[in-house]
Amino acid sequence: MPSKKALVRRPGPRLADGLVTHVERQTVDVDLAVEQWEAYVGTLRAHGWETIEVEPADDCPDAVFVEDTVVMYRNVALIARPGAESRRGETAGVEEAVARLGCSVNWIWEPGTLEGGDVLKVGDTVYVGRGGRTDAAGVRQLRAAFEPLGARVVAVPVSRVLHLKSAVTALPDGTVLGHIPHVDRPSLFPRFLSVPEESGAHIVLLGGDKLLMAASAPRTRELLTGLGHEVVPVDIGEFEKLEGCVTCLSVRLRELYA
Repeated sequence: MPSKKALVRRPGPRLADGLVTHVERQTVDVDLAVEQWEAYVGTLRAHGWETIEVEPADDCPDAVFVEDTVVMYRNVALIARPGAESRRGETAGVEEAVARLGCSVNWIWEPGTLEGGDVLKVGDTVYVGRGGRTDAAGVRQLRAAFEPLGARVVAVPVSRVLHLKSAVTALPDGTVLGHIPHVDRPSLFPRFLSVPEESGAHIVLLGGDKLLMAASAPRTRELLTGLGHEVVPVDIGEFEKLEGCVTCLSVRLRELYA
């Protein structure tokens, strides 16, 4: 059977110092953020996911956004090289975690940069956001790692948000969700559904028709419920202040086999 494992990483004491690029800095309540993170992790577990806590990286304020450190394709883990230099210390603990799970480990090498939040997988198509944190060399290295395994890698421009998955994610049937003001080229996606809220573009597939979504997108929740999906809302408001969303708080490993 396919796996349902998720890497997560507890927020560190310096969370409030995390980077912001496309939003104004707001005060972050770290204690509340920890409560929200625990509820998020609990929701994954309640829907059948085994959560694996990566070793903390307390010197790295953004380390809770664990998705940016690695990209998974089948059983291959591609360790990222973050475009933000202050985040490069986050990858060692994640590399150790995926190696323990038996993944084949590859790396993005200098001068390339790539962050996992810029990678959206829809079946065997891998969309890679080419923007502020992921460069052309990073895209080429990802293509070299995954295309021999059967992936089709498509580079797409990202200029209006932090990462590709800050703009778009995908439903179980492959339809891409996006909030139009934040999507550079909606026409690049064969099936595209516009949603009314920024955070409505961010979903995690829990299994079946169940979708994890931020509580801050009630109109999108209504839209998707009307289309037959079961939406599970979580409050991640403190992380949204740091341009975080439901995808970046975990790395879902669906294709590891016992």
